[in-house]
Amino acid sequence: MNYLVTGGAGFIGSHLCERLLDDGHSVLALDDLSTGRFANVAHLEGRPGFELRVASVTEPEVVERCITECQAVFHLASAVGVRLVVDEPVKTIETIVNGTDVILRCCARYRRPMLLTSTSEVYGKSERIPFREDDDVVLGPSTTRRWAYAGAKMLDEFLALAHWHEARLPVVVARLFNTVGPRQTGRYGMVIPRFMAQGIAGEPLTVYGTGRQTRCFAHVKDVVEALVQLIHHPEARGQVFNVGNDEEVSILGLAERIRDLTGGRSEIRTIPYDEAYTSGFEDMVRRVPSLEKIQRLIGYTPTRNLGQILADVRAEAERPRGPIE
Repeated sequence: MNYLVTGGAGFIGSHLCERLLDDGHSVLALDDLSTGRFANVAHLEGRPGFELRVASVTEPEVVERCITECQAVFHLASAVGVRLVVDEPVKTIETIVNGTDVILRCCARYRRPMLLTSTSEVYGKSERIPFREDDDVVLGPSTTRRWAYAGAKMLDEFLALAHWHEARLPVVVARLFNTVGPRQTGRYGMVIPRFMAQGIAGEPLTVYGTGRQTRCFAHVKDVVEALVQLIHHPEARGQVFNVGNDEEVSILGLAERIRDLTGGRSEIRTIPYDEAYTSGFEDMVRRVPSLEKIQRLIGYTPTRNLGQILADVRAEAERPRGPIE
Protein backbone atom coordinates (compact mmCIF):
# COMPACT_ATOMS: atom_id res chain seq x y z
CA MET A 1 0.00 0.00 0.00
CA ASN A 2 1.14 3.57 -0.63
CA TYR A 3 0.99 5.92 2.37
CA LEU A 4 1.44 9.66 2.75
CA VAL A 5 2.97 10.67 6.10
CA THR A 6 2.85 14.40 6.70
CA GLY A 7 5.52 15.50 9.15
CA GLY A 8 7.38 12.39 8.00
CA ALA A 9 10.80 13.81 8.90
CA GLY A 10 9.70 14.60 12.43
CA PHE A 11 10.40 12.51 15.50
CA ILE A 12 7.24 10.37 15.46
CA GLY A 13 6.80 10.62 11.69
CA SER A 14 10.22 9.16 10.97
CA HIS A 15 9.52 6.12 13.17
CA LEU A 16 6.16 5.67 11.45
CA CYS A 17 7.78 5.83 8.00
CA GLU A 18 10.33 3.23 9.10
CA ARG A 19 7.61 0.91 10.43
CA LEU A 20 5.51 1.16 7.26
CA LEU A 21 8.53 0.40 5.06
CA ASP A 22 9.43 -2.58 7.26
CA ASP A 23 5.87 -3.85 6.70
CA GLY A 24 6.43 -3.75 2.93
CA HIS A 25 4.53 -0.54 2.13
CA SER A 26 5.62 2.48 0.11
CA VAL A 27 5.90 5.81 1.93
CA LEU A 28 5.84 9.39 0.71
CA ALA A 29 6.98 11.68 3.53
CA LEU A 30 5.97 15.34 3.27
CA ASP A 31 7.80 17.74 5.57
CA ASP A 32 8.95 21.36 5.34
CA LEU A 33 11.79 20.62 7.81
CA SER A 34 10.76 23.51 10.06
CA THR A 35 10.73 21.26 13.12
CA GLY A 36 11.51 17.95 11.43
CA ARG A 37 15.07 17.07 10.43
CA PHE A 38 16.54 15.35 7.40
CA ALA A 39 18.76 13.42 9.82
CA ASN A 40 15.65 11.62 11.09
CA VAL A 41 15.06 9.96 7.73
CA ALA A 42 18.57 9.94 6.27
CA HIS A 43 18.81 6.19 6.93
CA LEU A 44 15.65 5.66 4.85
CA GLU A 45 17.00 7.43 1.77
CA GLY A 46 17.64 4.88 -0.95
CA ARG A 47 15.25 2.29 0.52
CA PRO A 48 12.79 1.02 -2.11
CA GLY A 49 9.43 2.72 -1.75
CA PHE A 50 10.57 5.75 0.25
CA GLU A 51 10.49 9.37 -0.89
CA LEU A 52 10.86 12.63 1.03
CA ARG A 53 9.34 15.80 -0.43
CA VAL A 54 10.28 19.07 1.23
CA ALA A 55 7.18 21.25 1.24
CA SER A 56 4.46 22.46 3.57
CA VAL A 57 1.04 20.93 4.21
CA THR A 58 -0.37 24.42 3.78
CA GLU A 59 0.40 24.29 0.01
CA PRO A 60 -2.79 22.91 -1.62
CA GLU A 61 -1.29 21.99 -4.99
CA VAL A 62 1.58 20.08 -3.41
CA VAL A 63 -0.73 18.27 -1.01
CA GLU A 64 -3.19 17.31 -3.73
CA ARG A 65 -0.42 15.87 -5.88
CA CYS A 66 0.84 13.81 -2.94
CA ILE A 67 -2.60 12.49 -2.03
CA THR A 68 -3.36 11.40 -5.58
CA GLU A 69 -0.22 9.23 -5.41
CA CYS A 70 -1.19 7.56 -2.12
CA GLN A 71 -4.00 5.40 -0.79
CA ALA A 72 -4.13 6.55 2.84
CA VAL A 73 -2.81 9.45 4.91
CA PHE A 74 -1.22 9.78 8.34
CA HIS A 75 -1.41 13.49 9.20
CA LEU A 76 1.26 14.25 11.79
CA ALA A 77 2.52 17.63 10.54
CA SER A 78 2.03 20.26 13.23
CA ALA A 79 3.71 22.97 15.23
CA VAL A 80 5.27 21.22 18.22
CA GLY A 81 6.46 22.04 21.71
CA VAL A 82 5.45 24.48 24.42
CA ARG A 83 8.36 26.79 23.58
CA LEU A 84 7.22 27.25 19.97
CA VAL A 85 3.60 27.73 21.04
CA VAL A 86 4.55 30.52 23.44
CA ASP A 87 7.11 32.22 21.18
CA GLU A 88 5.30 31.92 17.82
CA PRO A 89 1.54 31.65 18.40
CA VAL A 90 0.54 32.86 14.91
CA LYS A 91 2.72 30.23 13.24
CA THR A 92 1.38 27.61 15.63
CA ILE A 93 -2.28 28.28 14.88
CA GLU A 94 -1.89 28.77 11.13
CA THR A 95 0.26 25.69 10.62
CA ILE A 96 -2.10 23.45 12.57
CA VAL A 97 -5.48 24.67 11.35
CA ASN A 98 -4.65 25.60 7.75
CA GLY A 99 -2.59 22.47 7.20
CA THR A 100 -5.29 20.15 8.48
CA ASP A 101 -7.94 21.91 6.41
CA VAL A 102 -5.89 21.41 3.24
CA ILE A 103 -5.25 17.74 4.03
CA LEU A 104 -8.90 17.02 4.82
CA ARG A 105 -10.21 18.76 1.70
CA CYS A 106 -7.92 16.68 -0.49
CA CYS A 107 -8.69 13.46 1.36
CA ALA A 108 -12.40 14.19 0.93
CA ARG A 109 -11.95 14.87 -2.79
CA TYR A 110 -10.19 11.55 -3.39
CA ARG A 111 -11.82 9.52 -0.56
CA ARG A 112 -8.56 8.72 1.18
CA PRO A 113 -8.66 7.30 4.74
CA MET A 114 -6.89 9.66 7.13
CA LEU A 115 -5.55 9.41 10.68
CA LEU A 116 -5.10 12.71 12.50
CA THR A 117 -2.71 12.90 15.43
CA SER A 118 -4.06 15.22 18.10
CA THR A 119 -2.80 15.82 21.62
CA SER A 120 -3.60 15.34 25.29
CA GLU A 121 -3.37 19.14 25.52
CA VAL A 122 -7.02 19.32 24.42
CA TYR A 123 -8.09 18.14 27.89
CA GLY A 124 -6.73 21.40 29.23
CA LYS A 125 -7.02 21.94 32.98
CA SER A 126 -9.57 19.20 33.59
CA GLU A 127 -9.22 17.67 37.05
CA ARG A 128 -11.01 14.44 36.14
CA ILE A 129 -8.30 11.77 36.12
CA PRO A 130 -7.73 9.68 34.08
CA PHE A 131 -8.73 11.59 30.95
CA ARG A 132 -11.38 9.81 28.90
CA GLU A 133 -12.13 10.58 25.29
CA ASP A 134 -15.70 11.74 25.98
CA ASP A 135 -14.80 13.94 28.99
CA ASP A 136 -15.49 17.66 29.02
CA VAL A 137 -12.42 19.82 28.44
CA VAL A 138 -11.34 22.86 30.45
CA LEU A 139 -9.14 25.34 28.60
CA GLY A 140 -7.65 28.54 29.94
CA PRO A 141 -8.50 32.01 28.58
CA SER A 142 -7.65 32.99 25.01
CA THR A 143 -5.48 35.79 26.41
CA THR A 144 -3.02 33.13 27.61
CA ARG A 145 -0.95 32.04 24.59
CA ARG A 146 -0.18 28.68 26.14
CA TRP A 147 -3.69 27.45 25.22
CA ALA A 148 -3.39 28.31 21.51
CA TYR A 149 -2.04 24.85 20.72
CA ALA A 150 -4.84 23.06 22.55
CA GLY A 151 -7.49 25.24 20.90
CA ALA A 152 -6.04 24.72 17.42
CA LYS A 153 -5.77 20.95 17.82
CA MET A 154 -9.33 20.79 19.13
CA LEU A 155 -10.49 22.63 16.02
CA ASP A 156 -8.55 20.03 13.98
CA GLU A 157 -10.55 17.31 15.69
CA PHE A 158 -13.87 19.06 15.11
CA LEU A 159 -13.03 19.52 11.43
CA ALA A 160 -11.94 15.91 10.91
CA LEU A 161 -15.03 14.53 12.65
CA ALA A 162 -17.26 16.92 10.67
CA HIS A 163 -15.97 15.31 7.45
CA TRP A 164 -16.89 11.92 8.91
CA HIS A 165 -20.38 13.01 9.92
CA GLU A 166 -21.19 14.86 6.70
CA ALA A 167 -19.64 12.57 4.09
CA ARG A 168 -18.42 9.48 5.98
CA LEU A 169 -14.82 10.28 5.13
CA PRO A 170 -12.86 7.54 6.96
CA VAL A 171 -11.05 9.55 9.65
CA VAL A 172 -9.57 8.51 12.99
CA VAL A 173 -8.29 10.89 15.70
CA ALA A 174 -5.45 9.77 17.98
CA ARG A 175 -4.73 11.93 21.04
CA LEU A 176 -1.08 11.36 21.87
CA PHE A 177 0.27 11.61 25.42
CA ASN A 178 3.93 12.67 25.73
CA THR A 179 5.56 10.41 23.17
CA VAL A 180 9.28 9.88 23.76
CA GLY A 181 12.18 7.94 22.26
CA PRO A 182 15.21 8.08 19.97
CA ARG A 183 15.42 11.09 17.58
CA GLN A 184 13.38 13.38 19.80
CA THR A 185 15.02 16.73 20.43
CA GLY A 186 14.75 18.94 23.48
CA ARG A 187 14.92 22.02 21.27
CA TYR A 188 11.22 22.82 21.61
CA GLY A 189 10.85 22.08 25.31
CA MET A 190 10.49 18.27 25.34
CA VAL A 191 11.48 17.41 28.87
CA ILE A 192 13.15 13.98 28.71
CA PRO A 193 15.72 14.72 25.97
CA ARG A 194 16.41 18.09 27.61
CA PHE A 195 17.02 16.53 31.03
CA MET A 196 19.10 13.76 29.48
CA ALA A 197 21.37 16.18 27.64
CA GLN A 198 21.82 18.26 30.79
CA GLY A 199 22.57 15.19 32.90
CA ILE A 200 25.12 13.75 30.48
CA ALA A 201 26.87 17.13 30.36
CA GLY A 202 26.84 17.38 34.16
CA GLU A 203 24.77 20.56 33.96
CA PRO A 204 21.87 21.44 36.28
CA LEU A 205 18.58 19.76 35.42
CA THR A 206 16.15 22.66 35.04
CA VAL A 207 12.65 21.82 36.26
CA TYR A 208 9.98 24.35 35.27
CA GLY A 209 7.46 25.15 37.97
CA THR A 210 7.47 23.23 41.25
CA GLY A 211 8.13 19.85 39.64
CA ARG A 212 5.04 18.40 41.32
CA GLN A 213 3.16 18.32 38.01
CA THR A 214 2.88 14.78 36.64
CA ARG A 215 3.06 13.26 33.17
CA CYS A 216 2.86 9.84 31.53
CA PHE A 217 5.47 9.00 28.88
CA ALA A 218 4.97 6.51 26.03
CA HIS A 219 7.66 4.96 23.86
CA VAL A 220 7.40 6.04 20.23
CA LYS A 221 7.36 2.43 19.00
CA ASP A 222 4.29 1.65 21.12
CA VAL A 223 2.58 4.75 19.76
CA VAL A 224 3.42 3.91 16.15
CA GLU A 225 2.03 0.40 16.63
CA ALA A 226 -1.29 1.89 17.72
CA LEU A 227 -1.44 4.32 14.78
CA VAL A 228 -0.81 1.56 12.26
CA GLN A 229 -3.58 -0.57 13.72
CA LEU A 230 -6.10 2.27 14.01
CA ILE A 231 -6.02 3.79 10.53
CA HIS A 232 -7.86 0.98 8.73
CA HIS A 233 -9.92 -0.46 11.58
CA PRO A 234 -13.57 -0.08 10.51
CA GLU A 235 -14.79 0.52 14.08
CA ALA A 236 -12.22 3.28 14.64
CA ARG A 237 -13.69 5.57 11.97
CA GLY A 238 -15.21 8.76 13.31
CA GLN A 239 -13.74 8.03 16.74
CA VAL A 240 -11.19 9.60 19.10
CA PHE A 241 -8.64 7.46 20.94
CA ASN A 242 -6.11 8.20 23.65
CA VAL A 243 -2.70 6.75 22.76
CA GLY A 244 0.04 6.65 25.35
CA ASN A 245 1.11 5.07 28.62
CA ASP A 246 -0.63 5.41 32.00
CA GLU A 247 2.53 5.11 34.16
CA GLU A 248 2.51 8.44 36.03
CA VAL A 249 5.61 10.28 37.29
CA SER A 250 6.19 13.76 38.68
CA ILE A 251 8.60 15.97 36.76
CA LEU A 252 10.75 16.28 39.86
CA GLY A 253 10.79 12.49 40.19
CA LEU A 254 11.70 12.23 36.52
CA ALA A 255 14.60 14.63 37.03
CA GLU A 256 15.86 12.55 39.95
CA ARG A 257 15.76 9.36 37.88
CA ILE A 258 17.62 10.94 34.99
CA ARG A 259 20.19 12.50 37.34
CA ASP A 260 20.91 9.07 38.81
CA LEU A 261 20.97 7.45 35.35
CA THR A 262 23.55 9.94 34.06
CA GLY A 263 26.02 9.70 36.93
CA GLY A 264 24.49 11.87 39.65
CA ARG A 265 26.66 14.93 38.97
CA SER A 266 23.83 17.33 38.21
CA GLU A 267 21.92 19.40 40.69
CA ILE A 268 18.21 19.90 40.18
CA ARG A 269 17.01 23.50 39.91
CA THR A 270 13.41 24.67 39.81
CA ILE A 271 12.61 27.68 37.63
CA PRO A 272 9.30 29.56 37.94
CA TYR A 273 7.06 29.32 34.89
CA ASP A 274 7.08 33.10 34.47
CA GLU A 275 10.87 32.98 34.12
CA ALA A 276 10.97 29.89 31.90
CA TYR A 277 8.23 30.98 29.53
CA THR A 278 6.19 34.13 29.99
CA SER A 279 4.18 36.01 32.58
CA GLY A 280 0.89 34.27 33.38
CA PHE A 281 1.93 30.89 31.97
CA GLU A 282 -0.39 28.05 33.01
CA ASP A 283 0.30 24.32 33.05
CA MET A 284 -1.64 21.09 33.47
CA VAL A 285 -1.15 19.64 36.95
CA ARG A 286 -1.74 16.01 35.92
CA ARG A 287 -2.00 14.38 32.51
CA VAL A 288 -3.01 10.71 32.71
CA PRO A 289 -4.81 8.86 29.91
CA SER A 290 -7.53 6.27 30.19
CA LEU A 291 -6.53 3.54 27.74
CA GLU A 292 -9.71 1.50 28.11
CA LYS A 293 -11.22 2.49 24.76
CA ILE A 294 -8.18 1.65 22.63
CA GLN A 295 -7.56 -1.53 24.63
CA ARG A 296 -11.10 -2.71 23.89
CA LEU A 297 -10.78 -2.05 20.18
CA ILE A 298 -7.26 -3.24 19.28
CA GLY A 299 -5.92 -4.73 22.50
CA TYR A 300 -3.41 -1.91 22.87
CA THR A 301 -1.15 -2.15 25.93
CA PRO A 302 2.17 -0.28 26.20
CA THR A 303 5.08 -2.73 26.10
CA ARG A 304 7.86 -0.40 27.32
CA ASN A 305 7.95 1.25 30.75
CA LEU A 306 9.62 4.49 31.76
CA GLY A 307 12.88 2.75 32.63
CA GLN A 308 13.16 1.31 29.12
CA ILE A 309 12.24 4.66 27.60
CA LEU A 310 14.96 6.46 29.54
CA ALA A 311 17.53 3.81 28.61
CA ASP A 312 16.72 4.24 24.90
CA VAL A 313 16.90 8.03 25.09
CA ARG A 314 20.21 7.86 26.97
CA ALA A 315 21.70 5.50 24.38
CA GLU A 316 20.63 7.87 21.62
CA ALA A 317 22.04 10.90 23.42
CA GLU A 318 25.42 9.22 23.89
CA ARG A 319 25.64 7.91 20.32
CA PRO A 320 28.40 9.50 18.19
CA ARG A 321 26.92 11.89 15.62
CA GLY A 322 27.59 11.69 11.93
CA PRO A 323 28.17 14.66 9.59
CA ILE A 324 24.46 14.88 8.66
CA GLU A 325 23.46 15.51 12.26
